[in-house]
Parts: sequence; C-alpha cells; structure tokens
Amino acid sequence: MTVNRIFLGLALHNHQPVGNFPWVFESAYQDSYLPMVAALEAHPGVRLTLHYTGPLLDYLTAHHPEFFPRLRALVARGQVEIMTGGYYEPILPIIPDADKIGQIRKLTEFVAREFGAEATGLWLAERVWEPHLPRPLAEAGVAWTVLDDSHFLMAGLESDDLLGYYLTEEQNQRVQIFPTLTPLRYSIPWRPVPEVIEMLRGMATPEGDRIAVMGDDGEKFGTWPGTRDYCWVEHGGWIDAFFTALEAEASWLQTIPLGEYARRFPPRGRIYLPTASYPEMLEWALPAARSAAYHQAVEELQRQGRTDLLRFLRGGFWRNFLVKYPESNTMHKKMLRVHEKVQQARARGVPEGDGGQDELWQAQCNCPYWHGVFGGLYLTDIRAATFQHLLRGENQADATLRGPGPWLEPLVQDVDADGQDEILVEGSAQNLYLDPAEGGSLVEWDLRRPTFNVQSTLTRRPEPYHATVRIEATTPAEESGQVHSIHDAIQARDPALRDALAYDAYRRNSLVDHFLPDHATVGDLRQARYEEQGDFAGQPYTGAVDQREDGLGVRLWREGTIRQGDRRVPLRVEKRLDVPLGAEALSVEYTLTNLGSEAVLGVFAPEWNLNLLGGGNPNAYLDVVSDDPQTVRLDSMGQVDGVARARVGNHHLGLHLELAPDQKTSLWWYPIETVSNSEGGVERTYQGTCLLTPVSFFLGPADTLRLRLSWSFSS
Repeated sequence: MTVNRIFLGLALHNHQPVGNFPWVFESAYQDSYLPMVAALEAHPGVRLTLHYTGPLLDYLTAHHPEFFPRLRALVARGQVEIMTGGYYEPILPIIPDADKIGQIRKLTEFVAREFGAEATGLWLAERVWEPHLPRPLAEAGVAWTVLDDSHFLMAGLESDDLLGYYLTEEQNQRVQIFPTLTPLRYSIPWRPVPEVIEMLRGMATPEGDRIAVMGDDGEKFGTWPGTRDYCWVEHGGWIDAFFTALEAEASWLQTIPLGEYARRFPPRGRIYLPTASYPEMLEWALPAARSAAYHQAVEELQRQGRTDLLRFLRGGFWRNFLVKYPESNTMHKKMLRVHEKVQQARARGVPEGDGGQDELWQAQCNCPYWHGVFGGLYLTDIRAATFQHLLRGENQADATLRGPGPWLEPLVQDVDADGQDEILVEGSAQNLYLDPAEGGSLVEWDLRRPTFNVQSTLTRRPEPYHATVRIEATTPAEESGQVHSIHDAIQARDPALRDALAYDAYRRNSLVDHFLPDHATVGDLRQARYEEQGDFAGQPYTGAVDQREDGLGVRLWREGTIRQGDRRVPLRVEKRLDVPLGAEALSVEYTLTNLGSEAVLGVFAPEWNLNLLGGGNPNAYLDVVSDDPQTVRLDSMGQVDGVARARVGNHHLGLHLELAPDQKTSLWWYPIETVSNSEGGVERTYQGTCLLTPVSFFLGPADTLRLRLSWSFSS
C-alpha cells in the first residue's frame, strides 16, 4: 500500500530588541530559548532551523557562554541549521543597501565562527518584503528566505501551491522563498498535538516531495503570556508531546531544515511577490480608523467562509508606519542622516574604530519604528536606546569629519521628507531640530556628550484597541481558561485605563505655544479638555538663522490671532533661540506683540515635553525653587506659583537640566501617558513629562510682552 508522505520545515526566530532590559533577555532565555535546545537534545529525531538575532547573541555571549557548545553540538550532528539575517534585526527595505549587506554579512560571519556552519538562509525581519530585495540579499550571499503564505496568495496562488518553495529575482539576482503556512502558525502550539498531526497528514501525497513550513517567533514557546507552563510544564508540556509525535510519525512525516530541502528539491516555479508582511502587520500599518474597519471586514468575510475573497483583501504598507507615527519618521530620517555621516567618515579613512558604523546598525533595530501587538514605538526605553546609538554613531563619525574643538552649524533643508524645510542646528555640544511648519516647535534635542535625546516623547493618539479599553473587554483566555496567541487576545490590564484615554491635537514637541482659557487647570491639559484661545500651536511659523562667532540664533515667528470673547484679535508671537558655541545651554526669548487696535488679555503658556525615563522611576525628579519649594517625581502632576527656577533630572542617567525664567512664573507639570498594547495586555505607558510656564498678560495696542527661558545642563 502506498503511504502518503510529507516534509515539515520548522523555523524558529529568536529575538530581543536593542535596549531591552537585561531581565527581559534573561527571562526569555530561561522560559523559551534554553528549554527549546534541551527539548531538541532530548528528541534527536526532530530537525529544524533556528535564527538568533545579534542583540540576543551578544547577550548570550556575555551571560550564557555555556549555551553555545550545546547549540554547536546540535548543528554538528545535522539536527539544527542556523539562519542569518540583519545582525540587529532591521526592517531591511528601509535601510540603505550598504547597511543591509553589511548587517547580513556580520551575522553570517558570527554563525560561521561560533557554529562552524554556513548560513545560507535569511530570516526577514517581520517578513516585510519589497520586490527590490532579491538583489541585495543575493549580493550578501543569501540563497533562501521565508515569507508568509499571504504574500503568495496575493500573487494568485492557491493553498495547494504553497507546499514547496519558489524562485524570485531582481535584475537576475535570485533568491528562493518558502511560504510559512498560516494554519500551522496558528495551530502550533495552540491546538492539540493530534489535531496538528492530522492537519499535516491531510497535506501528504504519495510522491512525498512536499514541505509544509511553519516559521514564527521562538518566544511563543514560553515567553508569551501563559505559554511557559503550557509548553514546558503542564502534562509534560506541549512541545515534548509534539516532538514525541513527530518522532513517532517519522515514517511519513519527516522534519527537515529548510536549506537542506532547498538543496534536495527543485523550486515549484518562478514568482514575483507584492510588497507585504504578515496579515496582522498590514492591518496595524493602516491609520487607526481604517485599521478597525479593515479588521471588521476580515472578520465578516471569515464568518461568511469567503476565503476566496480574503486572499485579495490586504491592509496597508509597512512604510506607512513612518506616516502614522511621525516620531518613527523622526528616528528613521535621523538614522539616514547618521548613515550619510558614517559613510563620509569611512570614505575618508577612520584612524581607529569603524566610524560609528556598528552604533548606526544597532539603531536600525526594527522594534521602535512601528507598533502592533508589541509595545514597539511606545516603549520609552527602546526609543531612548535607539537615539543613544544614533548619537554615539554620529559622534564617532563627526570626530573624523570635524576633528577636535567646538563647532556649531545650521542647516535648512527638508529632513523629514514632508516637502517643507526644517531648521537643524548641529554642534559639538548639542543638536536642535526645529520644524517651522509644526508650530516652530523643537522636534529633537540631542545632548551630544551624554548621547541622549531629551525630546524623545510620544503623542497621544487613537489606536484601534482603545475601543476594547472603553468597554473593558476580557480576553478569550479569561473566558475559556485556554492559552491563546497574543494575536487573538486584547486584555485591559488596568481597570482605570479608560480615564487615561486622551488625545493630543498637536505633536508632543517642545516650544509649543499655547494661549489658555483663564479657568484652565493642569488637569484640563492632562486630559486634553480645554480649548485653545490662539491659533499658534501646531500652525506654520516662519524661520530664519543668524550665525555669530560665539554661537547662533534662530528666529521663529507667526502672526496669528487670539480669541477675545466672540472676537479674534491679531497677535504676533516671536521666539528667538540663542545657541552658544560648544556649550550645553539654550535660551529662548519670547516676544508677544498686540497687532490689533484694542487691548488683549490672556494666559500664554509655552510648553516643553521632555523624556528622562521618568515613568515609575524614583531616580527621576522635578525640583522646584519657588514660593512653595518642592521635589517630586517626574511622573507626578502639579502646579506651583512664583517659580524662580526648576530642575529636572535622572540620577541613574546622571543627567540634570535646569530651567531659569527671567521673571517669576507659574510652573505646571504632568506626565504624558499613552494607553498602548503589548504582548502582556493594554497598559498605561509613560512617554515623558510636560512642563508649562503660564504667564497672564494684558497688552494694549502695539504693546509687547517678553519672557526669557534659559536652560543649562549638567551630568
């Protein structure tokens, strides 16, 4: 009797972001990475492909060198194949080709050195595919990679066509691509083992030359919520039961590393795939309202059983995260600017080091550039680490390009690719990136010596899962007692989250110019429950730069209006930044001029948004010298009158900033907190601290008000 047979290709991707907390690395190692290697040692009949990213390998090298001989032994006996990839797990399409190839070669060389094996296959970060990729991949020595089956279905294939691999090319540079199957990805390890085995049995054929591929995150086996006990402890653990079943069914179900399959069997044909990622990512890349509508459309087609239409229903495009989240775009364009500097430095010849190249590569780690079910962009520490690596790379490149000694240089150009010029002030002590079109606000404020962007905050904006927070939904896991994929469950971890939902009408930069109602409170601003009396915040300003021998000045001005009862009175706001040469200091002088023919009164409140990692951190403080002096945590809320100066800082970072107004003002402060999703559930996340210095004014026609705010730094 003929026996139907099939190959099973398992590819597990193991990753922790650059800048993640050491305890997160350690927890994932103990809960996922170590148990998986132990399970493979106990089940020599199970063969698969593993991928480890550079940040994780660096952690294991430093903290668990004993892990490598065990993994090396699995490779030596042909049980495990190791994949390459971008060393620091970048989204390859959005980084320059030179960095693509360099990062891939760095990881390939690590695999050869540590495991004595040639890595021919590549794990593509988040499976973000663009049609130009085959050329740089082939140039980097990559023979094959893994994408989602949805990529192939969009191109017109049928489900039965997905049990193999295909060949694609760009300018005749060729790469083999395997589809990972959604039914397997959503069944392993979530469904009972016998059910998974029967699913595979249904794919087997008499020829026995097919392969079913399941490529997914290794963290789903122990690190995702509820999976540690489920995979490794309860009833002996799902993985042990699965591996035991695979060995028992080896007569017809043969596990195989993907690279070996590609060497033994020909491709099923040639294909050209559209820009895509896995379906959830394409949903997350859409604007919030469209993302929710898309999700509803998918669910409706699923209820109707219209899989014939689902394959043609696709969401957004990964690069639109750079539109959806301007903060992501700021990081990305900063990365491209640092890349240019590093390339220039390396072209000149670097006396020692690499000109900042590895720091740049670390800053290309994909995690803070997008947001979905994982915290990603919303994780304050990950963003801070990205900017720190960017600034370290920039410092190393500028050391070659500029040499020793203080320097300061302005640049007016469209840095963020929005069609309008920004003003960049770059120097040996600090960088200031100003956006005249966005209220003349300060978008990025880099301190070069401590390599810290104090302006790395995040705007509060709607997300599709906020609807779940509002109705306080429970997860399927809570309802059934079962363990579910993080893609299936949204859990509100804090019952008070509904009260934290507030959305900003402008980006959370600094130098945001408010005119407030006289009855507004700091609580109103925190909840975004107030009405702007002026038309200055977030509106276009005109800018100019004046350079001097001892520094430079930047002028930004706008002629707008302020509400007076049922009328609007013309008002001019001008702010002049004084940036000294070679010093970590900044002063801003505001001048308000009444351009109307009648008197005007109001409350002017310049806003600063600073991120010194103050969320739940007793080391992060605000020290106020005033009529009522006090020291509080940065994630607190309050207001004080008669302020002579205020100091904000973080003792752990060793970073301290002092604000000194030229006249006593009030000081209001509150934490900027978002309600964001993560693998652990929806949670409140600190993104920075908002500081305002409200000043009441009365101006007759042509009268002016001046306010000077001076910042100094110490570390």
